[in-house]
Amino acid sequence: MNTQTTRRKLTPEFKAKVVIEALREQSTLVDIAKKYEITQAQLSRWKKEFLANAAAAFGGPEQQQEIKKLEAERDSCHRKIGELEMELDFAKRVSKALGIPIPAKD
Repeated sequence: MNTQTTRRKLTPEFKAKVVIEALREQSTLVDIAKKYEITQAQLSRWKKEFLANAAAAFGGPEQQQEIKKLEAERDSCHRKIGELEMELDFAKRVSKALGIPIPAKD
């Protein structure tokens, strides 16, 4: 019997919404954590990270340009990874069809 739970993938938008609610101090961290089914420790980490990076929201044009450049680079890397995964899958299928063994990973 496998009782392993799957982790939720929470978006940055969701995290920001929860942290902003916590910063308004209209409810306790415990109540907010219960409301969104997260731990109080997780909420505290998000809040700390949010406040540590708050200055980035007011970055100048140079910083915004650097962010756009890095996002474009990230997107390019993701595309390349997708292409390489397709090539690898194709190579595996061809190898299997030709009876060529594929070495095991170490």
